[in-house]
Amino acid sequence: MKNFKLGLMSPFCRSVITILLLLISSTNALTKRSRYLDLANQFLAPQNAARSAVGRQPLIWDPRLARYAEWYANQRRYDCALKHSNGAYGENIFWGSGDDWTPAQAVTAWISERNWYSYWSNSCAEGQECGHYTQIVWGSTRRLGCARVTCFGGRGVFMTCNYDPPGNYIGERPY
Repeated sequence: MKNFKLGLMSPFCRSVITILLLLISSTNALTKRSRYLDLANQFLAPQNAARSAVGRQPLIWDPRLARYAEWYANQRRYDCALKHSNGAYGENIFWGSGDDWTPAQAVTAWISERNWYSYWSNSCAEGQECGHYTQIVWGSTRRLGCARVTCFGGRGVFMTCNYDPPGNYIGERPY
């Protein structure tokens, strides 16, 4: 087998190889960016639909919050525990057994808490949770960043979304 040396090739061949390498590299970058945007949209679209239903402005995806969410989700990758990060942001967390859970399914679970929220009493039905829903529709919240990880050892899927500014202040209505 001959040794391959770039220096012995014609300038034309070097140019063709360089172009091919650039195309492969940019296609890979675009594919990664496309997957990232698709994941972001899976988290963002249903939350913005819930906000629109109560007359709130749409949230925008914030890469800084997404990095924070990813950092925290990776901490939970070892145990998949439903523990909050206790950071500076509002936060919704989700866990599901198995590894097929999608961001849209997690968000749907949070939004379904709307059934238990009473705007008039600004409270949840007795024995029910609705704080995930109220965080999603919190009027002053503008930015969102989320992450999804598959936990080690078949422990399931952990997802988290972080909201800035945070919401769920006691005594205040979400909208």
